[in-house]
Amino acid sequence: MTSSGETEAELLDYDEEQDGDKKMKDLTVQTSKKKPPAFAGHIGTKSTSFKDFLLKPELLQAIADAGFEHPSEVQQQCIPQANVGTDILCQAKSGMGKTAVYVISSLQTLDVNQEKPAVVVLAPTRELAYQIAQEFIRFKKYLKGARLALFVGGYPLQSDIEKIKDRKINIVVGTPGRMKALVQEKALDLSETKVFVIDECDKMLAPAEMRAEVQETFMATPQSKQVILVSATLPKDVLPICRRFLHTNHAHEIIVDNETTLSLEKLHQHYVKADESRKLIELNSLLDILQFNQVIVFVNTVARCGKLNEEMLAQNFPTIEINSAMDQVERLARYHQFKNFEKRILIATDLFGRGMDIERVNVVINYDCPRDSNTYLHRIARAGRFGAKGLAVTFLSNDHDSSTLNEVQDRFNISITSLPDEIDPSLYSETSSDITAEVF
Repeated sequence: MTSSGETEAELLDYDEEQDGDKKMKDLTVQTSKKKPPAFAGHIGTKSTSFKDFLLKPELLQAIADAGFEHPSEVQQQCIPQANVGTDILCQAKSGMGKTAVYVISSLQTLDVNQEKPAVVVLAPTRELAYQIAQEFIRFKKYLKGARLALFVGGYPLQSDIEKIKDRKINIVVGTPGRMKALVQEKALDLSETKVFVIDECDKMLAPAEMRAEVQETFMATPQSKQVILVSATLPKDVLPICRRFLHTNHAHEIIVDNETTLSLEKLHQHYVKADESRKLIELNSLLDILQFNQVIVFVNTVARCGKLNEEMLAQNFPTIEINSAMDQVERLARYHQFKNFEKRILIATDLFGRGMDIERVNVVINYDCPRDSNTYLHRIARAGRFGAKGLAVTFLSNDHDSSTLNEVQDRFNISITSLPDEIDPSLYSETSSDITAEVF
């Protein structure tokens, strides 16, 4: 799990429950008469470039190497504030480059001569922590002296302790369980931390168990540090908890009061009514007729993930599965297979539903309907990232599923309709004429 001699560590999972299917009943899906908001052009601000942020030449070179030109709106609003040490609480739709806010700003302010962690980033899952670490590696490549370590579960704790002894690390990315363990073992000295980041902060701070782990690491850092919290969803009951981590007199907040703006404009959303016994047939049919680059099929439990993957493989679909029951080495290997386009169909639990950025995914299928509107929003956002076209299809097999979809429509002011018999591939697949200058 290393890249350029860097990254290794624990991955915690808090989001998968026991199996239990509901019986099919009469379904009523309310199709909202309200139309989705018009596209407001928030993807990139082309009058602004990353050069306008007065970044280090080494950072600008890495950004240029990656092919990025214009910052997104959320980056334009947050990066200048973060560069001067302001606390940030940032809510923005998935795929708009929230990770870049803290990657770029923390590298901008990093003292490469510091020999203890100056930047600490926490993420809820191993896969997301790994992805974040890769972004740091990509954009620090010209910053000599910037040294990164990834600490996640699935590896012996002692190996991480030895790694800390052997290297003068100044950037740390990890999951809360492993970070807490390293702090308790007094192996990780965070006394000189300047920036503390909590990614997917609602997921990290809402559950009491995970919040306690985050707090233990947080308390091991100086009070005067900069704090950056980001997420696509910030439920009203979680927002006050998030604010407790900030220096409230100086925090810069981007909070979405009108949640209709969280919907992805070019992502077409439909449903299919299917009794549990017909779901597999419907899925096979969809995969046969849709023109997808890559597709993620979401289920609600580990057991169903494995079972569905077996069924698909038996019918000669080249699928791959990822869930929390796998050991870390296997999970990471499969993540790379999908990321590198070696596999085109991924069967996954909600372990893969937050923050994962696989640029070729243009179709998401909710084989099992999400349990709530937050989960729905995070799942479907694996497609349609950075304003790209995409398609999301949700299977409905009982009244609870229909109720959840109605909640989604009401909350985000969108209309989710029955999947038509024929759907124009140009609605969910990019063509060369659709592609404009990239933003990061």
